[in-house]
Amino acid sequence: MNKRFIGVSLSLLLLLVVVFFIAVSLGSYRMSINEVVLTLMGGGSKLQETTIFDIRLPRLCVALVVATCLSTAGCVLQSVTQNELAEPGMIGINAGAALAVVLLISSGQTTYYSQIGDFSLLVMPIVAVIGSLVSGVLIYRLSYRKGIVPTRLILTGIGVNVGINAFISLYQLKMSQGDYNQVLTWTSGSLWGSSWKFFYLILPLAVIFLGLTIYKLKVLDVLDLGDEISTGLGVQVELERKRLFFYAIVLSALATAVAGNIAFLGLLGPQLAKRLVGPVHRRQLPVAWLVSGIIILVADSISRNMFSPIEIPVGITISIVGVPYFIYLMLKE
Repeated sequence: MNKRFIGVSLSLLLLLVVVFFIAVSLGSYRMSINEVVLTLMGGGSKLQETTIFDIRLPRLCVALVVATCLSTAGCVLQSVTQNELAEPGMIGINAGAALAVVLLISSGQTTYYSQIGDFSLLVMPIVAVIGSLVSGVLIYRLSYRKGIVPTRLILTGIGVNVGINAFISLYQLKMSQGDYNQVLTWTSGSLWGSSWKFFYLILPLAVIFLGLTIYKLKVLDVLDLGDEISTGLGVQVELERKRLFFYAIVLSALATAVAGNIAFLGLLGPQLAKRLVGPVHRRQLPVAWLVSGIIILVADSISRNMFSPIEIPVGITISIVGVPYFIYLMLKE
C-alpha cells in the first residue's frame, strides 16, 4: 500500500471527523463538542437529542452521501471524457435531474420539503434518474460523430446545461412567490429540510452504483491512457464509456434528488485528490470522497450560520470556491 496514500487518507479522515463534530455543534442552538459526544453516547438532554438526532445528524449524513456520489461521478466523467473540467453540474446531468424533480414536486401543488408526500418522496430518485438519463442521452447523441470526441461532449453538455436551466427559470415564472423562492433555493443546491427519509431513500442505490464503479476502477485507469492504447489493451472503449457514463448519471441524479443542483463538488474532490495521491483511481476515489465530504460539511456549516437565521444554499457557497478553481483549470488546459 502506498505510504503517501495512507498518510493522506488518515489525515483527511481525522479532519473529516473534526469537521463533522464541529458541524453538529453549530447552529441556532449551539453545543460544545463535549455535549455533542455525550449526547451521541445517550447522555444528553431531550432538546440536545432532538437537535442532533432529528435535525443535524440526518442532514450531515445526507451531505456525506451526496458528496460521495458527486465526487465519484466527477472521477468517472473526467476519465470518460479525458477532460479535467468535466463534472455533472457543468455538463447538464444535474440540470436534467433538477428539472425532473421540480416538475414532480410542482405537480403535487407544493414545493416544500415538509409537505412532499410519501409517494412523491419514494419516486423522486426514479424521476431524477429519468431526467438525468434524458439529458445524458441527449448530450451523448448530439456529441456523437463516428465516436465520441471528449471536447465536443463537454461543449455539448455545457450547452444542454444552459438550455435546461433556462427552461427551469421560465417554468418558475408561473409559480407563486413562495414556491418560486423555495424552488430557486433547491435548484441552487440546498440541504435544507434533509431528514432520515432522504438518507434511507438514496443510500441503497448509491451503494449499488458505487460498488459497480469500484469494480471498474482498472478500466478507468486504462481509459485515462487514451482510446488507442485502451483498445490495444483489450478494452471495449465505446461500451465501457457508455456503461461508466450511465453509472455517473445515476449517482449524480441520486445526489440531485435530495440536495438540488450542487455544481463544482464533482470537480473539486477528484481534482484535489489527484493532486494529493495521483491519478490511479483505487487511491484517487477514496481520497476524493474524503475531500468532498470535508468541503460539503464546511460549506454547509458556513451556509447555515454565517447569516443566521437566513440560510444560504450550500451550492452557492461551494460555487464561490469552485468557480475560481474551474477558471484556474481552464487556463491551465
